[in-house]
Amino acid sequence: MCDPYTFKYTYFMRKLFTLLLLIIIAFSARSQTSGDFSGTVTDSKNQPVAGASVYLLNTNYQTSADKSGKFVLKNITTGKYTLHISAIGYAAKNIPVNMIGTSRPITIQLNDASNQLDEVTVSAQKTEEQAQRVPFSISTLSAKQIQDYRLWDLKDLTAIVPNLNSGAPGDGRTVTGIRGIVTTSYDPAVATYVDGVNQYGLDTYIPQLLDVDRIEVLRGPQGTLYGRNATGGVINVITKQPSNTLSGFAGIDIGNYNQQRYTLGIKAPLVKDKLYLGVAGIYSGFNGFYTNTFNNTHFDKQHYFLGNYYLKFLATSKLAFTLNVKNYNNRNNGAFTLAGSPDEALSHPFEVNQNATTKMIDNTFQSSLTANYSGSDFNFTSQTSYQVNNRYYTTPIDGDFSPIDAVSIVNNYGGKWNKVKTTIQEFRFTSPASSTSKLKWAAGTYGFYHYAPNKQGTYFGDDAAAVGSPISDFTSINTNTDRNYGLAIYGQATYSVSEQFDVTAGLRYDYEHKKENIMGEFLPNGGESMVTRSDTSSTAHYKAFTPKVSLAYHVSAHNNLFATYSRGFRAGGITELGSDPSSPPLYSFKPEYSNNFEVGSKNDFLDNRLRVNVTAFYTRVTDAQVPTLVLPDAITITKNAGKLSSKGIEAEINATPIKGLEFDYNFGYTHARYTTLVVGSNGEEVNLKGNKQIYTPNITSMLALQYGYDLGGPLKTKLIARGEWRYLGDQYFDLANQIEQKGYSKFNARVGVSTKRFGLFFWESNIANKKYIDYAYDFGATHLGNPRTYGVSLNTTF
Repeated sequence: MCDPYTFKYTYFMRKLFTLLLLIIIAFSARSQTSGDFSGTVTDSKNQPVAGASVYLLNTNYQTSADKSGKFVLKNITTGKYTLHISAIGYAAKNIPVNMIGTSRPITIQLNDASNQLDEVTVSAQKTEEQAQRVPFSISTLSAKQIQDYRLWDLKDLTAIVPNLNSGAPGDGRTVTGIRGIVTTSYDPAVATYVDGVNQYGLDTYIPQLLDVDRIEVLRGPQGTLYGRNATGGVINVITKQPSNTLSGFAGIDIGNYNQQRYTLGIKAPLVKDKLYLGVAGIYSGFNGFYTNTFNNTHFDKQHYFLGNYYLKFLATSKLAFTLNVKNYNNRNNGAFTLAGSPDEALSHPFEVNQNATTKMIDNTFQSSLTANYSGSDFNFTSQTSYQVNNRYYTTPIDGDFSPIDAVSIVNNYGGKWNKVKTTIQEFRFTSPASSTSKLKWAAGTYGFYHYAPNKQGTYFGDDAAAVGSPISDFTSINTNTDRNYGLAIYGQATYSVSEQFDVTAGLRYDYEHKKENIMGEFLPNGGESMVTRSDTSSTAHYKAFTPKVSLAYHVSAHNNLFATYSRGFRAGGITELGSDPSSPPLYSFKPEYSNNFEVGSKNDFLDNRLRVNVTAFYTRVTDAQVPTLVLPDAITITKNAGKLSSKGIEAEINATPIKGLEFDYNFGYTHARYTTLVVGSNGEEVNLKGNKQIYTPNITSMLALQYGYDLGGPLKTKLIARGEWRYLGDQYFDLANQIEQKGYSKFNARVGVSTKRFGLFFWESNIANKKYIDYAYDFGATHLGNPRTYGVSLNTTF
């Protein structure tokens, strides 16, 4: 039966979408001056580059070069555009073009990727533009870089992006922090978007990477355009979309611990220039790193499947519809690979001793429908998305992480429960790509509805006295049902005062309403359930204004300076019901706000052979949301208990000093401390002023060198060798700063051969087999980072 809130929200959005669509179709049907744009794509030796992608930014005009390198874009509205050209093995290029009727053909020359850096295009400000001109800190990774770094999961971004750190709590989720703004609950501090869809929370979040075109990481608060829970920044993942060109890929990765990963995908035009299909999938599994000494078995043996499916319909040259569906199915025979303490984890690495073992079922489904109109008056985008996650343990899971029968967690109460659903609708208008105005703008609305009916039992067994329970052999059942909805209105504009000087200003208003229903039950073994807390509810609502102001000075076409102020907003909430009577539920906590200031410089030198970007930042957080994990339920009690200041510097250096040699160095330093922090401990208040922020290494550093030697031949074979050094500085895992991981290094390498269509590589990660704490809870349970792994990868594209 449909939840009434969901029904009302969906009905309203459907009606609004229909009205807007009719308006867009009317604009699309108008007669406008247009013409054709054609050209030829060649390499540095004037040889044609067949299959090169040709795309007008912020439009639906896209095509591919034929065997002679020729292309044609038809019926383009008069105006100024930016043409983006890319091809495998070549550095991507952006060219400004002026369309006045049918233009004369042009010739575009691409340079080998081993001789020049890409001119990177991003959609960080909801419109496509050159990354080097964006007036705030942003890191980008292309499809080639994702392959070079062997990124399989968003967690692997740690240290590659300055001042970004991701940890694995042990249950397959990834929690990320940037610049000392960290994720401490199911509401993330760093917002993640996949193909424009906001991954609302850690429940519906898909961390695996499949067929990715690029990743954009926006550092610092992004409240104006992205809203709630983007206080640390935003991770944008954009997958490859189908086009008129038939293409595909396949890959096999085999490694120790019986690691197996198989990827396959195809993109094809079903009806040329009208209807396109894209299908991609991953199957991955391994035997696990951990051994359960209780029964001497592999503890975290697991496998997953991820699918990504596109259907794109180009109704006219200006109006396109895209249906995207993703499904992620994970099976984990040993979630929460946690040792009881850091000392135990490091002295007996990759061992647990748990008596209650189970299989975690984790199913996520996402769908989105996007309508995109690009016209001479404005561009319009509507995106409707739906996310659902069902996650449970087939049998009770160990809650005391030990061999005794003290505590276990039960959450397999049927399909009605523990099934989180989120619906999101965004409407966005932006200035047209063909505009010659000095004013560029974006405005829109964002709405969501979130429904989470969670039911969980905490079972106290024969040894319950060991964890302080006066009685045993019973289950404390807690039902927590969340109903949250919100609406935001935002706008941002950039005005070019001159060719060198831009001013950007934006403002967003967020309203959010939360309702929490709770009920508690006592179930003795063999008896009937008794209500200990009747069905009770509480509501709260929050309002927030998040402004942004940026100044950009373009010293030249390749040298840019910027200064930015932005405000972040992390929504408040209501505490859930747990089995601990001393932690009362329905306690509401306020939103967390942050003010961020940053200055930076972005520079390209030596004909795009060298790129140097540097940034300094200062962030001030008020009403800091400080979490306390309550066991054994894993309920987080959050309170506004402090103020935090974070400051630091960042540097990104990319270079191709000689043909075939690629050099990347990224560095981040963060000094994040609480200027005010008072927390409860054993019934008393403890002042922790001056303590450092948790999950925040003071240094992140990554150095990568890759050299490709041309072996020649008809296949244009290259021998490629790559080495990486990643360093994470000192970090703490509890507010008292008693659980610490000292700075450590990791070394990775790979070597192999590559042609235009094939690649064969041998790789090794954590070569020195460094043992380190990847994540720890404040009560001491500890999860280690992955040990030394190695394997071979074979891939092909066609």
